[in-house]
Amino acid sequence: VMLACARIGAIHSIIFGGFSAESISGRINDCESDYVITADEGLRGGKTIPIKEITDEALDKCPNVKKCIVVKRTGNEVDWVYDRDVWFDKITSNVSDECVPEEMNAEDPLFILYTSGSTGKPKGVLHRHQAVVQQWLTGKWALDLKFDDIYFCTADPGWVTGTSYGIMAPWTNGVTQLIYEGGFGAQSWYKLIEKYKVTVWYTAPTAIRLLMRAGSE
Repeated sequence: VMLACARIGAIHSIIFGGFSAESISGRINDCESDYVITADEGLRGGKTIPIKEITDEALDKCPNVKKCIVVKRTGNEVDWVYDRDVWFDKITSNVSDECVPEEMNAEDPLFILYTSGSTGKPKGVLHRHQAVVQQWLTGKWALDLKFDDIYFCTADPGWVTGTSYGIMAPWTNGVTQLIYEGGFGAQSWYKLIEKYKVTVWYTAPTAIRLLMRAGSE
């Protein structure tokens, strides 16, 4: 969906999947979103997360949202607002695969990402289309991504590292990417790295410190 928005020239704003309803509504209203795309439920750490239910609570405080588009992740029954909610698979089932990209200028807005809000009200940071060129080059030069690499970035797309180096950098460099939905930990990550023969692993200092506690084994 992120790449689809970029292709048609729509500004998008990704948020962390673990936010509360209040955090979601605050960001939606601040950037004046017209459409919200969510999922019926999510899976994290062996638990089912009621994403649609949390989103519904948030949208009660977002009167300007036109439609809520819902991706089927678990297929479990969810509450439905019939004049607002639509299924993602239903509206995409009969759409052509051809979509000519909108020609954009380097300074045109591409996406908005919000700060965590840990030091006050979250602030929306606007990134322009030229950011993709920066992410491609830093993926090529700083991460030294090669076409035959298998790349794994642990950052959530709702944070700038996840958008820049979990989505844009590997894909613009044509790298095979491992995308993982689930909890955090030495067991899960190292098993994935071994199973899928990951050659480049991108993670955060905080994660490294936590992994150090697991020991060398």
